[in-house]
Amino acid sequence: MTSLDLLLERAAARRGNAPAIRTETGTLSWAALHDRVRHVAGGLAGLGVGFGHRVAFWLPNGLPWLVLHLACARLGAVTVAINPRFRAVELADIVSRSNAKTLVLAPQGDDVDHLAVLAEADPAAPAGLRHRIQAGAPGRSPLPGAATVTYAALETAAPWHLAPSPEDAPIVMFATSGTTARPKLVLHAQKLAVAHGFDVARVTGYPDPGSVVFHALPFCGAFGYTQLLGCLATGADMVVPTGFDPVVAARLVESNRVTHMAGSDDLLHRLLQGADALGLGERPFPHLRSVAYAAFNAALPDFAAVAAARGLPLRAGFGMSESFALFAFRKADEPPERRPVGGGTPVNMNGAARIVDPATGEAMPVGEPGALQIRSPNLMLGYDGDEAATEAAFTADRWLKTGDLGRLDGDGGFSFLGRADDFLRLSGFLVNPLEIEARILELPGIAAAQVVEAAARKGSRPVAFVVLEPGAALDEAAVIAHCKSGLAGFKAPVRVVALDGFPAAAGANGVKTRRGELRALARKALGR
Repeated sequence: MTSLDLLLERAAARRGNAPAIRTETGTLSWAALHDRVRHVAGGLAGLGVGFGHRVAFWLPNGLPWLVLHLACARLGAVTVAINPRFRAVELADIVSRSNAKTLVLAPQGDDVDHLAVLAEADPAAPAGLRHRIQAGAPGRSPLPGAATVTYAALETAAPWHLAPSPEDAPIVMFATSGTTARPKLVLHAQKLAVAHGFDVARVTGYPDPGSVVFHALPFCGAFGYTQLLGCLATGADMVVPTGFDPVVAARLVESNRVTHMAGSDDLLHRLLQGADALGLGERPFPHLRSVAYAAFNAALPDFAAVAAARGLPLRAGFGMSESFALFAFRKADEPPERRPVGGGTPVNMNGAARIVDPATGEAMPVGEPGALQIRSPNLMLGYDGDEAATEAAFTADRWLKTGDLGRLDGDGGFSFLGRADDFLRLSGFLVNPLEIEARILELPGIAAAQVVEAAARKGSRPVAFVVLEPGAALDEAAVIAHCKSGLAGFKAPVRVVALDGFPAAAGANGVKTRRGELRALARKALGR
């Protein structure tokens, strides 16, 4: 079973009129989903969309995203997944570099007026677009060179009956969050995506009787898309809201007796707030069996403990756009304190992780930190249009350099420690900032802490930023003294600065702290 079309055909034959997708407005069965995909594929083919073509998706989760993606996969076209929160510059850059000829959008997405944003884009960037497919109410096109077609019209087209595209055809392209000016465009093959979907379904328990999977994460990101792959691989029932409203999401999770979901700490924190607004109690979702989890928001350092107290069974994993999400996943029988820690055991039987010395490339022993490298049959095809970057991403023996630090757990798994760029290099030692942050959080009145390094007269030194609890005041000297009393002197911050909140960016998978901006603030605090 190596194509999404074959997965859908099998699910339709096996499950028939059983619900495939539940939304706020209704339910679609597996048989009806299969039929709709064939019609939409026929509509796309009528527009000239075919093998190898790129179709840019700039719309939120929902039936149009799913149906159009499956239709593109049937035709051999590549879905270029774009965050619906992106604005004119980001959109134009990805559309242009991906060589997309068709753009799919909704008039509104995540409170963004897409038509207004499109009108602001550099006219030269989307000049190659030939068609604009609009899901939802029609609106005037700001692209004079692109014909407008409604998604509803595609649903009524003659169905596509020809054989599906080759299984090794590219299927999806993600834009990396990256640390450079422009994100890289990660390209994946269909058969490898399907294979990863089966691996994910097996380790998450989606095939178990009564499974209902809630899709809170956007499909445009590797985390949300990976969850979708697992559901398609096993034919699991799916609940797919349009966008994420905490109250609506909490109501859907509770009323549909959801058993599985995925989310970041920020998203799950908001979900619990939605449950509280509905009065669902201290443990609002008793049917949840597993929550695939990622910790992104530094302002929620204690969320794992909060989640455990409120009945959210967190299991962390590790992934990236280049490997899909959940390259590795924590086992359900691991110690409770380890389950919410990023990392885990590779989900593919031929997947592997190794930790090497960043300077020498030599293997590091169990428990020692180093550079994390991974290998799996299901890795990316490469960075589209950038052969040099693709080659640089791999070692000579074809392990993917993740740019992260980790350590081996000693039982076949590993623990993610953080981005290599986030670690501190102090007095000749590699220091995990979490160690210093944990010491700072021992003090009363401090709600969150982040530590970065900055160049000082005597070399690189740590600078701490804190968010205070309401009514608390910062005693900088006391924080520094507390760190010196329990840590090596070179780990004690030379400055502690209070902020109203950490600079952050909302990405497809959640909110992440902009540590580069914190480093700039640190240099300013040291007068550099």
